[in-house]
Amino acid sequence: MGMRVLLVEDEPNIVEAMGFILSRDGWSVATHANGETALEEIRRVAPDVLVLDVMLPGRSGYDILRDLRAEPALAALPVLMLTARGQEKDRALAEELGVTGFMTKPFANDDLRAAVNRIAARG
Repeated sequence: MGMRVLLVEDEPNIVEAMGFILSRDGWSVATHANGETALEEIRRVAPDVLVLDVMLPGRSGYDILRDLRAEPALAALPVLMLTARGQEKDRALAEELGVTGFMTKPFANDDLRAAVNRIAARG
């Protein structure tokens, strides 16, 4: 079995596209769409890499990232944050909270694949 990636994203078309791209690249892909229960799902799946959307129902990706970094068992988990809002302040906040990588939507398939593989290698 390949490395596990968890996609926390609430847009079905994006989930489907990312899942296809990454599974074709050898990743075992799990998905979750709710910010409120995302932390529980991250603990349950124990992914090697987390792809985290900023705008989620229930809780923001920033809140989830803040909690991840505060939890010793999850603090080192590589996180690629996705957002449709690619403003510098969004990137700065993500970096301040300890994100591993940051990508704006829409993204090219090759860029997603490269970013996930790059942060997995750092983890």
